Amino acid sequence: MSKKQTPSDFLKQITGKPVLVKLNSGADYRGILMCLDGYMNIALEQTEEYMNGELRNKYGDTLIRGNNVLYISTQKKKDVVLFE
Repeated sequence: MSKKQTPSDFLKQITGKPVLVKLNSGADYRGILMCLDGYMNIALEQTEEYMNGELRNKYGDTLIRGNNVLYISTQKKKDVVLFE
């Protein structure tokens, strides 16, 4: 039988990886999860801000206050197609 994964285990596994952070306002932030604390304050690098699926802005480092976070999910890498 497999071991159950806690939310804390999940967050430790995705640190340093691409994530999607959905805010209560409806905005999406996509970037590399660098760290978070017990209040769910989140530090992202290489952050992109999306509203209604449309890219609004790009930031280097971003700090998101935890009480604004609706959820965090892993972000799959985009497929890159090269044309010759």
